[in-house]
Parts: sequence; C-alpha cells; structure tokens
Amino acid sequence: MMETKYKETINAPEIESKYRHPFILETFDSLASGEFLQLKNDHDPRPLHYQFMQERTDLFTWEYLEEGPAIWRVAIGKR
Repeated sequence: MMETKYKETINAPEIESKYRHPFILETFDSLASGEFLQLKNDHDPRPLHYQFMQERTDLFTWEYLEEGPAIWRVAIGKR
C-alpha cells in the first residue's frame, strides 16, 4: 500500500472561524490534479464536506483518516 503524500496540511482550529472555510477552499484550489491536502480538526468537518459537494462537485475526493473523538483528520484530494 502506497502512503499518501500531502501537498498541504491544515490545522483548522488554528484559523479564525470566519476565515477557515475560505482558506481551506483556496488551498484546495491551489492543488494540482492528483495532489492531496490533509485537514486536521477538533470536530467532524461535515459542513465543510457539504460545501465541497455544493461548490466543488466532482472535483474532489474525501477520505476520513481519523474520526474523533478528539482529533478528526481528512485527506482531501483534487481530481
């Protein structure tokens, strides 16, 4: 099994909440096709997933790497 290489790692709790989703989406948009970012959060980032489904339909992959209770990690890939 091949280990995923992350172009970016974002620790969401370190970003002020009103800037968090825009920053994550901007970082995603800067990825090339086939690249991944790793998102770390202190809760399930489900609202962000819904936003990706609405605004980046068919452009991303979403895989939970760790699902709480203290830390949530998600691999978000660009197709």
